[in-house]
Amino acid sequence: MKELKNEFKGKNILITGGLGFIGSNLAYRLVPLEAHITLVDALIPDYGGNSFNIRGIEENVKLDISDIRNQSRIDQLVRNQDYIFNLAGQVSHIDSMRDPFTDLEMNCQGQLSVLEACRKNNPSVKIIFASTRQIYGKPEYLPVDEKHPLRPTDINGINKMAGEMYHLLYNNVYGIRTVSLRLTNTFGPRQLMKHNRQGFIPWFIRQTIDGEEVKIFGDGNQKRDMNYVDDVVDALLLAAINEKTNGEVFNLGGNQVISLVDFVKLLIEINRDGSYSTVPFPEERKKIDIGDFYCNWSKIEDCLGWKPTITIKEGLTRTIEYYKRFKNYYWS
Repeated sequence: MKELKNEFKGKNILITGGLGFIGSNLAYRLVPLEAHITLVDALIPDYGGNSFNIRGIEENVKLDISDIRNQSRIDQLVRNQDYIFNLAGQVSHIDSMRDPFTDLEMNCQGQLSVLEACRKNNPSVKIIFASTRQIYGKPEYLPVDEKHPLRPTDINGINKMAGEMYHLLYNNVYGIRTVSLRLTNTFGPRQLMKHNRQGFIPWFIRQTIDGEEVKIFGDGNQKRDMNYVDDVVDALLLAAINEKTNGEVFNLGGNQVISLVDFVKLLIEINRDGSYSTVPFPEERKKIDIGDFYCNWSKIEDCLGWKPTITIKEGLTRTIEYYKRFKNYYWS
């Protein structure tokens, strides 16, 4: 990663969703690389934006509290940017089923707003889009590679798939360089911890730290792969600076496949306290559950040399330490 400082020094970078989980961790990485960083975030309640996430680098970034659906504002923000890390969106699968129109606005209209702004005002920019493994749906085979059919099981997956396709279309038709990374279960510091609608990992961590019994839906044998957020940031940066990624999609994936029950046992071991039980699936969650899922990430390794370096145990150790220290900024 030594080449990154030369690539990003003095470059103008816009991060949508910049006060969120991945966006803020990306900003922390870019500050010592001497980039000129602008964070845009709407701070919508329950979406993950948190002003505490940039504590310590406030003086090194510009912050714009705006919604990517605001076309006139995003038209201004994309001007003169060298890179846009397009991370803003609605990520809750349950919320998308309860309120599909908001999910549609955030993950389709919002993405088109960014892309149209670039087409009109900055067609030479490079856009790195955060997609999701959820667009694959229930896997036909494992590990899932990029050739696997896309059959999402929920509204969020459909709209994230559309957002990715918009990015690829603007690359192919308008020549705006885009790349999409299909993220798997990402975890680490600065994640939303207030509720359980944005993935099981942060909620299990919160329950364990609080001494509550972790309730695992089903028998707990569902297998997953995971990425610590620092590995995801590495992938985003490498995808940005390499022209071979233009118009491509890449899976990310973990260096370990683990069942949910083994994940919780590891969490309890690291925390040195905790308990768990298995419970039946709530009906609304059972209908959109995908069973076992883990990715083949050989394409990005072959293209960029990326591979995950942080084990689940090491990542969880860092994560638990962070939240025990800064719990008051994330629980309320």
